[in-house]
Amino acid sequence: MSGIVRNALRFVGTAKHITSNTTKSLINSQCSRSMWHMGNRFNDTTKNSIKLVKSYNLCNCGCGRFQHTQAEKELAEYLNNEIAAEKEATREKTIPSKLGKFDVSLDGAEVTLMKKENDEIIKIIFNVNHTVNTDEDEAVDYEHALLSKPNFDVDITRGKQTLGFSCSFNVSPGATGDEDYDDIFGIDEVTLHEGERTDTIYAAGGEVIDGVLYDHLMNFLEDKGISNDFADEISKFSTVYERNAYISLLEGLAKFTASK
Repeated sequence: MSGIVRNALRFVGTAKHITSNTTKSLINSQCSRSMWHMGNRFNDTTKNSIKLVKSYNLCNCGCGRFQHTQAEKELAEYLNNEIAAEKEATREKTIPSKLGKFDVSLDGAEVTLMKKENDEIIKIIFNVNHTVNTDEDEAVDYEHALLSKPNFDVDITRGKQTLGFSCSFNVSPGATGDEDYDDIFGIDEVTLHEGERTDTIYAAGGEVIDGVLYDHLMNFLEDKGISNDFADEISKFSTVYERNAYISLLEGLAKFTASK
């Protein structure tokens, strides 16, 4: 065998030996870190002995922090109390399938109201996520402070064309015009398009629309059944649905923490 080949084999053997020792060292190091938390060197007089003990500060999983099971236990207890309190505070237990003349369809946090009249289809779409008013400066009345007031879109379709309105609840009466007005919602945007609405469709902002035109558009919506009274019904419906969704989330969390 040539000297070059012999030296090459010797180099490979040395490399394997180094790699093997390094791997064993790393494994032993990791094991030592885990075993250190589970062992007690000072409770046994025998030299170099390790006695496994169950420390008061250890989880059953052996993570060495005692925060795992304790935190989940406290979370589960809180969830049970919170679920009971929320259910007790919820007056409406069921979600209606109709709101006025509109049929109700639900998809997670999204709600669609739809009705057909003559040659047109009217849809109202809103999402209950992040719609509950929690402003501490608003009111002391807890029940009324937690009303859901979602932004909502109104689409009125005739043939291929759709007249769209983006609306939101007013912070205070008269926010959309004259101080004598008491509209509880206002028009934020108006669009007119064919097919699905996209970002390329022009939208006129409610704040730049002529005041007289704005009033006519509000009257137009009222004529289609979207009045102040109906907007109030939307808020009430959204409040009930949001609270039921919140309770479902709490119940899901309770099952998740109890499944371990």
